[in-house]
Amino acid sequence: MNKKIMKENLLKIKEKLANNIPTIGTWVQIGHNNSTEILSSSDSFDWVCIDLEHSAISIEKCESLIRAIEYGGSVPIVRLTSNNSDLIKRVMDSGALGIVVPMVSSLKDVTQAFDAMHFPPMGNRGVGLARAQEWGNSFEFYKNEVDPNTLLIGQIEHIDAVKKIDQIFASGLLDAYLIGPYDLSASLGKPGEFNDNEFISALGSIKEAAIKHKVPAGYHLIEPDTNQLDILIADGYIFIAYSIDSVILREAVKLDR
Repeated sequence: MNKKIMKENLLKIKEKLANNIPTIGTWVQIGHNNSTEILSSSDSFDWVCIDLEHSAISIEKCESLIRAIEYGGSVPIVRLTSNNSDLIKRVMDSGALGIVVPMVSSLKDVTQAFDAMHFPPMGNRGVGLARAQEWGNSFEFYKNEVDPNTLLIGQIEHIDAVKKIDQIFASGLLDAYLIGPYDLSASLGKPGEFNDNEFISALGSIKEAAIKHKVPAGYHLIEPDTNQLDILIADGYIFIAYSIDSVILREAVKLDR
């Protein structure tokens, strides 16, 4: 896809976040180009996130899926396996327009990811002529127009992050945060117990700090349930990962008979 169009689509997401308008995406774990393109061509999703953390998707396959997302007209985001600067550089060079960093638990985690995803002087990302800049053909455009606007999403999914949430959000480096409900509840010793008072209290502490520091709130809604989606939006969550390709397929093949 034309890089200028990709930049426009990226800026639409940032504009929505700035104006407190929900932006909805989904998660890719299956790792097939066709299913990824189908999701990306849906008017329901502003962005599609390739999940490297909980899948068998390789870096080579990730680049191929980025192409499929672009062709479908959506914005490609990648969830990392970990907060690794070498991996960040590779997915950004492959054409990712944002990253989701798992297990953000400190200010250092945020600054490390931010520095790794941006060229100097914003960060310390190594410069290589790669697919993201059309192998150098659009390097100046990418450097000046795309790189500064790429998305950094921090996944808040451990009680240790909640304890340091004020300094994490005070950094001003996150475009949004994303609650990982299963890991957050598991860190409390109560995996999957989303109605537990301690889990709800943790969500409240995160939301309070986010409002204070004007960080857009996000949530990964695992099950494809539009009623729950509406509840999340009503609760103020505006960066929402709506289910996973595998779970959407799992639910679609259930027969009520």
